[in-house]
Amino acid sequence: MKFKMMLILMLASLLLAAPVAQAEKLLCVSNQNLQGQETVNSCLAKGERFAVEDDYGLVWILTPEEVDLSRSFNPKAFETRAFSVQYFKQAPSIPPLPGPPPEVTG
Repeated sequence: MKFKMMLILMLASLLLAAPVAQAEKLLCVSNQNLQGQETVNSCLAKGERFAVEDDYGLVWILTPEEVDLSRSFNPKAFETRAFSVQYFKQAPSIPPLPGPPPEVTG
């Protein structure tokens, strides 16, 4: 009984001590003055370049092919307001992917 209680307490303390992950964000890397005045789509149309900041603080610059492919999977991500790297704290999180398509029964 004592072993089970200690195990539960250890697991609970590990869960509470785990860092809270921040959500990934799209950030403009070619224009340092964006503070949400435009959408990501409008910036991409002007030739601006974007990157994804992940949960670990690493930044991945998106190629045009990656942008096009990502847009086909999650178009709402590109409808969000655009922020540059220096304003990353104000940038919204990337919206989650839409749910799975409904099952088709035939």
